[in-house]
Amino acid sequence: MTPSPLDGDFSSLFNFLPIGAYRASPEGQMLRANHALVRLNGYASEAEMLEGVKDVAREWYVEPNRRAQFQQQLERDGYVRGFISEIHRYKTRERVWISENAHAVRDGSGTLLYYEGTVEDITDRVNDQKALRESEEQLRRITSQVPGMVFSVFVRRDGQREYRYVSPGVRDIYGLEPEDLIREPMLVARYRHPDDLDLLEKDLEDIRKGPVNLGGEFRIVLPDGSVKWVYRRSYAVSADEEGTLRVGVLLDITARKEAEAALHANEALWRLALEGAGDGVWDWDLSTGEEFFSRSIKAMFGYDEDDIAHFASELDARTHPDDIAQMQADRQAHFEMRTPTYRNEHRVRCKDGSWKWVLTRGTVIKRDENGAPLRMVGTHTDITEHKQAEALHRALEAQLRESQKMEAIGTLAGGVAHDFNNLLAAILGNLVLAREDVGEHHPAQESLTEINRAAIRARQLVQQILTFSRRQTQEMLRQPLTPLVEEALGLMRSLLPAGVKLVSRLPAAGLPVLADATQMQQVLMNLCTNAWQAMEGRAGEITVALRETWLDASQGLQLGGLSGGAYACLSVADNGPGMDEDTQRRIFEPFFTTKAPGAGTGLGLAVVHGIVKAHRGAIDLHSRVGEGTRFDVYLPLTEGAQADAAVQVEPSTVSNTTSATPAVPGKHVIYIDDYEALVFLVGRLLRKQGYRVSTFESGEAALAWLREHPGEPVDLVVSDQNMPGMSGVEVAREMLALRPGLRVAIVSGHVNDKLLAEAGEAGVSDVMGKQDSMDALGAAIRELLERTG
Repeated sequence: MTPSPLDGDFSSLFNFLPIGAYRASPEGQMLRANHALVRLNGYASEAEMLEGVKDVAREWYVEPNRRAQFQQQLERDGYVRGFISEIHRYKTRERVWISENAHAVRDGSGTLLYYEGTVEDITDRVNDQKALRESEEQLRRITSQVPGMVFSVFVRRDGQREYRYVSPGVRDIYGLEPEDLIREPMLVARYRHPDDLDLLEKDLEDIRKGPVNLGGEFRIVLPDGSVKWVYRRSYAVSADEEGTLRVGVLLDITARKEAEAALHANEALWRLALEGAGDGVWDWDLSTGEEFFSRSIKAMFGYDEDDIAHFASELDARTHPDDIAQMQADRQAHFEMRTPTYRNEHRVRCKDGSWKWVLTRGTVIKRDENGAPLRMVGTHTDITEHKQAEALHRALEAQLRESQKMEAIGTLAGGVAHDFNNLLAAILGNLVLAREDVGEHHPAQESLTEINRAAIRARQLVQQILTFSRRQTQEMLRQPLTPLVEEALGLMRSLLPAGVKLVSRLPAAGLPVLADATQMQQVLMNLCTNAWQAMEGRAGEITVALRETWLDASQGLQLGGLSGGAYACLSVADNGPGMDEDTQRRIFEPFFTTKAPGAGTGLGLAVVHGIVKAHRGAIDLHSRVGEGTRFDVYLPLTEGAQADAAVQVEPSTVSNTTSATPAVPGKHVIYIDDYEALVFLVGRLLRKQGYRVSTFESGEAALAWLREHPGEPVDLVVSDQNMPGMSGVEVAREMLALRPGLRVAIVSGHVNDKLLAEAGEAGVSDVMGKQDSMDALGAAIRELLERTG
């Protein structure tokens, strides 16, 4: 018969144990629980707990495999001792830590009956241990940042020591590990310099008398024979009948002591040497405030010998207000021995009112018995040129970063404009076909004409964006500036909002300059746009004036280094709100804008500035709050011959009729482009001209068709270069592998040497730039077919 868990004479002890006790089946069912365990798990009675607990393995332990580890130890040893786990209180699911002792109970035949054990709540102990570890780790981190050795030591009445804590800084001073000193507390006493042993005895004597604060300097001798100077400061924290607990710090002051010795050995030579190197020398008595300034220090700032009294406050009073706080903080750090030397950069006002940057370095060479600084010596070095070079370097870095931003934005704009150009090509091409479809006298012709005019204008704007975004070499031609301005003003008038009046004052003379026409028109349009946007919807007037002027050398220098001579001055003035000085200082910075977020990019005036500089010109700004703004653009007039005659070219239009019937009708043309609308349009156009046309929206589709129709004759393949998947050159290479001798032409909006080389290697017969119209594309294809025929 299986014994009951209640058998025996210990039921009273079981229920009144101060810690939890239980019996549980190997399968995880709770059989018995005493009162302490019931309370631990948040239940009111044993019956309620036995009813609520179904599976110890899944409901008890936080770590899922902890029950398996518990059973493995029981199977191996027959018991577990101090089995620490994190568990859930059954009822509340609150997490607590427990220590578990248990053993396996078997019957006479060795069959496992149940587990029996005790459970002790050790959450407070675990949390205390965790807090202690965290506190110790925090102490270790803090003291690791303190130069030198931080320690806590218990000094017994008989002089014996017991180190409770030693920071890692002991390595830097003694070459020992913290554990070495904790294990053998008297180890460092062996390192004392023989001449300083009496200081050690005096310290011990003072400690025996009672709690006392200790400070002072002594020497140690390392195993390699080298000598170090150490500064020690320690305080009594507590004391009892057994001894005193002290905390303190040891600092390596060897460098300072060596500096003191060197200075004391030949102070006059030191001063002469430093002054000979161009540095000014100072010697500061901190107790009186008196400070010796060498003649070179006073001369550095333009002062005569009698202009500055020999007190530290004299130069402090001439220090730039923005630099005082950091200068005092750096001094204090050295005074408190947190830094081995004093080092600071600050500005000092010169006699003429200008500011000069100096690098100040110094060292405290004398302290009192409490470590307070008494005397400090150091140098002043003029670093004004170095600071100016740093500022220039930062400016160049900033300029490079802004240039990279401009390049990225230009690339984005170019991509958008390129895609938009394809849309316009489809619109213009379909307009040609639509006008032909409806007939010459159809009422829709008037509307189609207006659509055509707007699309042509949009394409011209897109071409300007493409020209800017590609960063092409400027097309610098000698040409009169006046016609360029007139043409840009014609476009600008249609863009101005209601209430803004545009006034022009242009000379009859052409004013020849060496310029890129598109970019100069961009300058004028940007300046005018900036002017009317500054009016913020109010009525106003923009005046554009052009005149010839002469700049002398002084004026040229003020304008950024222009050489003297004859210049064309293009002015754009408005009677808007004007700008304050802060805005004027930043107005040409890329991405700087005074507009609301999302209302402007801050690129317009930056682009203007860049274009003008590239034309070897300059731009000047005149503005005052409430009185408007005027920008003056100076461009050098060309010397010698008159400007090249300007040929007036009307904007290209799309003819109302398609091209004449091709010379070689019936030819088979394959056309490939990833833009669906353009594929449809080109196919329709070529079929109207009498060609057989097969169109595809990818190179892969065209190749698949060619493989499926090996006997189908093909006279010409025209493929776009930039497509998702296979490029035009890759399509040509695959097609020529299938049909050697096939004529393949590539169309690209960016024809360059690299593309020409790759196309030649692939066997491409022709590389064409993007055509301006469908007529032009049809004519180019007809020419290729005629050449083939």
